[in-house]
Amino acid sequence: MIKEALDQVISEDMADIWSVLSPEEKRLITDRFQLHTFKKNQIIYAENDRPEFLFILLKGKAKLYKDGAGGRSQILRLIRPVQYFGYRAYFAGEPYVHTAAAMEASEVGIVPLEVVKTLIENNPKVMWFFIHELARNLGSADTRTVNLTQKHIRGRLAEALMVLRDQYGYEADGITLRMYMSREDLANFSNMTTSNAIRTLTAFVNERIIVVDGREIKILDESLLRKISKYG
Repeated sequence: MIKEALDQVISEDMADIWSVLSPEEKRLITDRFQLHTFKKNQIIYAENDRPEFLFILLKGKAKLYKDGAGGRSQILRLIRPVQYFGYRAYFAGEPYVHTAAAMEASEVGIVPLEVVKTLIENNPKVMWFFIHELARNLGSADTRTVNLTQKHIRGRLAEALMVLRDQYGYEADGITLRMYMSREDLANFSNMTTSNAIRTLTAFVNERIIVVDGREIKILDESLLRKISKYG
């Protein structure tokens, strides 16, 4: 029963890669697949760890971040279900250059990277899947680097809110972001100090672009927020 349930989780949540695998390759994954749970703020892997596993976020939310000067962190990327992470360093032959942590209670599927290597060596479709993922992530990282260094504070925070909206969507009311970040995390994601993030959020509230209630953010004027994000 446990294996049947696990097979169902893999085939439903990993359908994008599952469809290109042969029955033997599917068995190779199911035999080595593990399901782990992480509490809020729990580290999934740490900077300088040796990469051993491909991680697939099945439920919850996670972040990839790097500690910088003065103990300040920079959130590099947000992970949503169902996204793969933790494999770039393995392909590069180096330790992790960032840390991954759960942002809320999360379920993460884990597959040994040696299994992934075997699949890539024997199945060109798997190889192209990961090339596509790496290329897309690289393009997003390049764009975000330019935006974080060239946009003004308002543009950076507006972009961060739009990324949250595009990644996680709205609650049932159609305006509340389905992501509840601390002010510190929001600042770290926007490349600004926490005080600047708070001031800019307050300015958006005063302009009736958003409504803020604790960690809950409602977007009242999405088109204007996207305009601020675009033109910075």
